[in-house]
Amino acid sequence: MEECPIQIGSMLLTLVDPSRGHEVAYNRWYERDHFYAGCMVGPWLFAGSRWVATRALKDLRISDGRGEVASPVDAGSYVAIYWVLEGKDDDHWAWAGEQVHWLYENGRGFAERTHVHTVLFDYVTTAYRDSDPVPIQLALDHGYPGIAMIATDRAAGVSETDFASWTAGSGALGGGAIASISTWRPQPRNEITGNSPMDLGTGTGGPERTMQLAFLERDAADAWSEVAAHAKAIDESGLGRVCFAGPFHKTVVGTDTYADQLW
Repeated sequence: MEECPIQIGSMLLTLVDPSRGHEVAYNRWYERDHFYAGCMVGPWLFAGSRWVATRALKDLRISDGRGEVASPVDAGSYVAIYWVLEGKDDDHWAWAGEQVHWLYENGRGFAERTHVHTVLFDYVTTAYRDSDPVPIQLALDHGYPGIAMIATDRAAGVSETDFASWTAGSGALGGGAIASISTWRPQPRNEITGNSPMDLGTGTGGPERTMQLAFLERDAADAWSEVAAHAKAIDESGLGRVCFAGPFHKTVVGTDTYADQLW
């Protein structure tokens, strides 16, 4: 695979529910204002995309019952994901911390929503299906129809490197709908995320937590059996325990598609 000179340093993943009755208003506020004003116009953030879980997709979710990531397991309808350039993470997140307060102080917030799981992650690595794949740096812009989140608590003594290496050779990328699986390390709350103007939802997880994003070349529901098989293989490998996994459709930008299917 040809190396991409643009490298990812960190990710913002924010899983949110609009309040019932405010689904369309929330979608339009986030897509037409906050996606840009709160994130994309900031320094060193170079890609972003939004995804949505309908009721039917929420019913497919996997949980170990501890309420990690989504509590309850069907909480969280919209997830927005952003990449920040390697080496420029501190610069961007310092800007973002100031910007979100400025937006809320100037009437540009949206009260009728609940953060389910909003966390910053450091990039670790990506395993690909193809020898000449879409690089992870381009994945948010590629137009995949679906993604899946898989959160795992690694077993004692299992390193991130061990887990990522196992993923690459596990068979999950054996020619099906999963084009790539990227691996991420959650950042503990800090002076920026700990000073947010809203509750950010469930915790980041401990040092054993690994978040993976699977980029899917088929509809998220159609590809779910492959993701579920990957989650089952993790549990059976002894390398860790999947605490949460769930699929999402790509939003249809500029429309309210799916906003009437969340509950």
